[in-house]
Amino acid sequence: MMTAHVDTFIRDRLPPLALQPEFRFDLPELQYPETLNAAVELIGAGDPASLAVLNDAGRWTYAAMRDLSDRIARLLVEEEKLVPGNRVLLRGPNNAMLFAAWLGVLKAGGIVVATMPMLRGGEIATILERAQISHAIVDSRCLEDYAAGAAKAGTVRSLLSYDGDAGTGALERRLEAVAPDFAPVQTHRDDVALVAFTSGTTGRPKGCVHYHRDVLASADSFARYVLMPQPGDRWASSAPIAFTFGLGMLLTFPWRFGGTAVTIETPGPKPLLEAVERHGVTTLATAPTAYKAMLGAVGEHDIESLRTCVSAGEHLPAATWHAWREATGLRIVDGIGATEMMHVFISASGDDIRPGATGKAVPGYVATVLDEGNRPMTSGTGRLAIKGPTGCRYFDDERQKDYVVDGWNVTGDTYRKDEDGYFWYVARSDDMIVSSGYNIAAPEVENALYAHAAVQECAVVGTPCPERGQKVKAFVVAAEGHEPGEALARALQAHVKTSIAPYKYPREVEFVTALPKTATGKLKRFALREQGGRHDGGAA
Repeated sequence: MMTAHVDTFIRDRLPPLALQPEFRFDLPELQYPETLNAAVELIGAGDPASLAVLNDAGRWTYAAMRDLSDRIARLLVEEEKLVPGNRVLLRGPNNAMLFAAWLGVLKAGGIVVATMPMLRGGEIATILERAQISHAIVDSRCLEDYAAGAAKAGTVRSLLSYDGDAGTGALERRLEAVAPDFAPVQTHRDDVALVAFTSGTTGRPKGCVHYHRDVLASADSFARYVLMPQPGDRWASSAPIAFTFGLGMLLTFPWRFGGTAVTIETPGPKPLLEAVERHGVTTLATAPTAYKAMLGAVGEHDIESLRTCVSAGEHLPAATWHAWREATGLRIVDGIGATEMMHVFISASGDDIRPGATGKAVPGYVATVLDEGNRPMTSGTGRLAIKGPTGCRYFDDERQKDYVVDGWNVTGDTYRKDEDGYFWYVARSDDMIVSSGYNIAAPEVENALYAHAAVQECAVVGTPCPERGQKVKAFVVAAEGHEPGEALARALQAHVKTSIAPYKYPREVEFVTALPKTATGKLKRFALREQGGRHDGGAA
């Protein structure tokens, strides 16, 4: 196959075609030309004078971002000796300089490997070694952990450091002397654009490979048909762009449709609400727990600019959806995506939303549930399976055969598909609790708990029980104004018994100050299972 890459390290380690999923390009928007550079397509979409990035440090037009990324690409190629196909580590919080670096790497023909800011030295070293990364562009505030990882890995030969959006770093000074108008590398649509590493909560993190066309495909399917963006929309998200949910909601989607990325470096629900008010955000994307956490403060902020709210990363409880609708008048667009799939592939918006359901297959994708024999079912409960313009390609990883089954991408989620084509989340396939012969889905119990005002966050797991095999245990972060203890535990148990079948209620309730999560914000259920065998208070 044609390629512009000179360094083919990643391509040479892709799974054989027989182990890759079946790809579908059913929409006219997905018919991309053979020569395609995603960075050129994205930053060329907006009017040169329109805002591309906006934050508390400044404003950058499309013209400014094109120029800045051109200079970064030229510096990488002419002075740092990057050749097409080299991998470049990006590390830093969301801001204009990080986004310009992302564009510059692709323009230079490189492969982006972005990392979560919360990763530490050992985790960074693993990524550097796995992808044999030769270049790094790092925010000066993230240098300490990077340096520890780089020293251990020994692969990086070029480091460029910048000072956030302050314009005072070593990279910024060097760029002042770099000529503009770089001619981007004419990459093939199936050249590798990025490697997105999974959170690595258990075992070795998996490197998910996405081509230049994959970067655009999520915009031209989910964003175009479900979110229906408009030029001038202002997008904000709590997710870092190392998380493909954040990459889409904060970089790919805004620029594909001539909008503005509003970047926020300070995490947390309050900064999100403040950014919506201060910068007139129209599209907000964050996790279900953040919407829950914002409910108490949403009345203190002017969020009249908001038109679209998007949730992904974890299952959105129906109680949170209804509470947000009641507080704001806005219907949250739920969705399920995966790092392996690039972005969201099941969702619904507007009048198509059915609270509690994730939605239908996004245009461009087909979805089904598989029975125990891996046969697609027209309706019923089984393992979720997807085909579309994106799909799983792990590099150098034997787990490819577990994710792709008969051409389907099998995500590891158990879903119920109804007769109308809506998909209803049941559980992660390995999160079903079997207690006294009953199958109990942890998310169903969590949904019941979330409907109680005393619950800020919760997680339910199965723990060993000599009488029942497993028993249901709930870990609960109490909402402000509610006192954790035996009385509250019993009240929550009684609430669950009246909300769902009584046998599903949590036999134990343990109150915690926070739930363990991955770098992408997903719950670490395995960590809770490990501590679940001990009893730390609460009713039984």
